[in-house]
Amino acid sequence: MAIYGYARCSTNENKQDINRQKRELKALGGVVEKNIYWEYESGTKVDRIELNKLLERVAEGDTIVATEVSRITRSTKQLCEIVETVKRKHLKLIIGGFIVDCSKGELDAMTDGMLKMMGVFAEMERNMISERVRSGMANAVINGRQIGRPKLSEENLPSIFIKHYPKYRYNQINKTELAKICGVSRQSIYKYIGIYEKLSRQ
Repeated sequence: MAIYGYARCSTNENKQDINRQKRELKALGGVVEKNIYWEYESGTKVDRIELNKLLERVAEGDTIVATEVSRITRSTKQLCEIVETVKRKHLKLIIGGFIVDCSKGELDAMTDGMLKMMGVFAEMERNMISERVRSGMANAVINGRQIGRPKLSEENLPSIFIKHYPKYRYNQINKTELAKICGVSRQSIYKYIGIYEKLSRQ
């Protein structure tokens, strides 16, 4: 029986420090570093690479630990699907101080209701954040300010990409691994590499 952790932030490590979650996972459930699955993805995204890997790897009797429901998902529907996986595989799910024990394949009504309520609040919080963002963007347009991300150029390439690019350049890691280190998609890595290599040729 193994203990696994899952950590998630919405934006890359230049803006959010995922290591705090890792430290909390180790303290909370005794998770070792090699058993922590982590990624920078939106909590509303259903098809997350590291979460899917974790759910495929766990076996009967294993435990999954997360610091809070919103780290696993901000979708009530997806949370229900994950709970079904936990029940089917006879797992234990620890969310902060809340323990969901499905080692016998069952879940009592009280725990099930509390878990779903936590999922509803996580989704509601996300919707409220989205509303505030839309309101802020509308206000910025009214006041003539530019919105959205600045155009990507050599001046604003992430420092973490520049730091780890030599590993890719000398075939120590591939594009997928570089994307994971940088906390961005493979599509973004292709853009970064194109800009950086064009700059290097000048």
